[in-house]
Amino acid sequence: MTAHIVVLGAGYSGLLTAKLIAKRTDARVTLVNARDRFVERVRLHQLAAGQELEDLPITGLLEGSSAAFKQDRVTGIVPDMRTITLAEGEPLTYDILVYALGSTADLESVPGAAEHAFTVTSAEQAAALRTRLENSKTVAVVGGGLTGIEAATEIAETKPGLKVKLVTGGVFGEALSEKGGKHLRKVFGRLGIDIVDNAVVKEVAAEGVVLADGKHLEADTVVWTTGFRVPELARAAGLECDASGRLAVDETLRSVSHPDVYGVGDAAAARMKTGQELRMACATGLPSAMQLARSISGALVGKPGKPLRFRYFNQCISLGRRDALVQFVRADDTPVSAVLTGRFAARYKETIVRSTVWAQRHPVLAAAVLP
Repeated sequence: MTAHIVVLGAGYSGLLTAKLIAKRTDARVTLVNARDRFVERVRLHQLAAGQELEDLPITGLLEGSSAAFKQDRVTGIVPDMRTITLAEGEPLTYDILVYALGSTADLESVPGAAEHAFTVTSAEQAAALRTRLENSKTVAVVGGGLTGIEAATEIAETKPGLKVKLVTGGVFGEALSEKGGKHLRKVFGRLGIDIVDNAVVKEVAAEGVVLADGKHLEADTVVWTTGFRVPELARAAGLECDASGRLAVDETLRSVSHPDVYGVGDAAAARMKTGQELRMACATGLPSAMQLARSISGALVGKPGKPLRFRYFNQCISLGRRDALVQFVRADDTPVSAVLTGRFAARYKETIVRSTVWAQRHPVLAAAVLP
């Protein structure tokens, strides 16, 4: 009997996993996603700044694949019955489930964030932020990670009339090498972005943010880029999860509590051989998807899954359209002194971003040439 594999989530990891399994096996594959468009999440700061992104229908990206697409929102998982419940359609049964529902911005941890802040973690939120920026004068980007840096620089470059502030709870650029941090500050100075570091936001208000020391930073618009949340579906279903709700998986990306369930991408707590948990990123999601497809393909013919093989190489940070920072890192993601900057780095970053969609269109070739 042909196995039915259901993949929940058509982000970078879910879509690639579905296409690879469909290409490599005789299984019937169903991909479920609430939207009918593939979202280039790594470009959403560009959308927010007013740029147009390529329209990518999921059905178009599935052309040439036997995987079927079902547009619907997942409302529940019933592991004992191997059933998925949906908001509109009839329940789906599965033999193997791939949990790839991704993550969203954490707007619940700080009072006022859900009511007053905008994010760049969904196309709808990025579009709403774009509209808001049209009538803004001052923008506070909260979060000094890669998402916050990219959002702040993209907005400042595209809309030079806006006053942009970046607020971070740590030391600005502390995760980078000395050269990387120096270039980052140079770019922020050129773009006129104020850096407010060692500043913990305790509340978001309609007119800005309130810091832990009581200081108020005025802003017409607040962009929230710090902290992420994953769906509660896995935990609610009784699947073993970590403290943050990410599906607990073994070294083959298989659920540690339910062997017919696998997890990949932001919603799964995957680890390297060293025990280090992979950070939420497209850079980790695509290689993990390739590994997961191999594991499931092998499992269908009785072969044991192979452990996840992964190492970090660099962090690519866009700084507007004409500059970027490529920070080379050790296998554990800690920085080395080597960096690329300027227009060459911007072209390098753009090539990486384009390759994520190329991989979706050519999954077998991508799996052969990418680590």
